[in-house]
Amino acid sequence: MASSASAAPVTVALWPDSAHKGNPRANGPEQTGKGKSLVAGRPWTQISNVSQPSLTIYPAQGNNTGATVVVLPGGGYRVLAMDLEGTEVCDWLTPRGITCVVLKYRVPASGPWWNPDCNCREHPKVWMGLQDAQRALRLLRQDAKAYGIDPNRIGVLGFSAGGHLAAAVSTRAEAAYAPVDEADSQTFRPDFAVVLYPGHLWREPDLTLEPDIRVTPGTPPTFLLHAKDDPVDDVRHSLVYEAALKQAGVPVEMHLFAKGGHAFGLRPTGLPISEWPQRVETWLRKMGVVNTED
Repeated sequence: MASSASAAPVTVALWPDSAHKGNPRANGPEQTGKGKSLVAGRPWTQISNVSQPSLTIYPAQGNNTGATVVVLPGGGYRVLAMDLEGTEVCDWLTPRGITCVVLKYRVPASGPWWNPDCNCREHPKVWMGLQDAQRALRLLRQDAKAYGIDPNRIGVLGFSAGGHLAAAVSTRAEAAYAPVDEADSQTFRPDFAVVLYPGHLWREPDLTLEPDIRVTPGTPPTFLLHAKDDPVDDVRHSLVYEAALKQAGVPVEMHLFAKGGHAFGLRPTGLPISEWPQRVETWLRKMGVVNTED
C-alpha cells in the first residue's frame, strides 16, 4: 500500500451510548496504577475497573503494509497491563508498516478469572471481554478505508488472559451480543492470531481443551509461544490448543522455550525467548499477512 506519514494515535469508543454497555462488576471508577513487580528492571502500568472500553489506533509508519494487529493485554481478566502488553507492542509494529490497535476491554470479571472475593475460579455468564473483542474487529472492518487498512488482514495478538481472549475470538462462531448498529454486520473472525503464554485453555487434570474453546477448520492461522517454566499459566495451555488446531487442519506454529517465566512482554531479558518478535515477523511474512516487498 501507499506510504503514509506518521500520524498521532486515535482513541474511539467501542460501543455507542445507546448500547448501554458497561461493567456491573467494576467496584469503582477506572483507575491507573503500577504493577506490583518489575519486568526487565522497569515498572509497568495497569488499568482496573474498565467500564468504558475503547480502541486506540496507532497508524502504520512509513510504508503502510495494510496489515493490522489488535493487541489484547493480559491481566487475568482483573486488570489490563496497558504498556507492557499493549502500547509497547505498537512501538514494535508500527515502524514495520503495521497498524497497531490496543483494545482496552472491560475488566474485572470479563472472562474466566480467579475471583478474590470467593477465592475461586469463576466463569461469568456474560463474557464481556469476548463481546469487546468481537466488536473491535467489526468496527475496524467497518472503517477500514478511513484507517488505511486491509479488512482481510486484521489479526489479534494477546498475552496471558489476552491470549485466551485471542483464542476465544478465533474460535467462536456466534456473536456474543445482539447487533447494535451497522458495524455489527461485519465478520468478527480475525484473519490470524498470535497467542502468547495463554491461560484458561487447558482443562485439568487431563490433557484436554476447555470446552468453550471450539476449534474448527475455520479457525485462523495461529502462532503460539510459551515458556516451559511459566509459574502462572502452565505450558499445557498452549500444548492442548496446538493439538486441537493441528487436528482441525489449522496452520499453527508453536515456539516453546525452556526459560522465560510469565508476563515478560517484549522487554529483553537476555533469554532466547526475548527473540519472539522476530519469530512473529517471519511467521507473518510466511503466512502472507505482510508481503516480502512491503
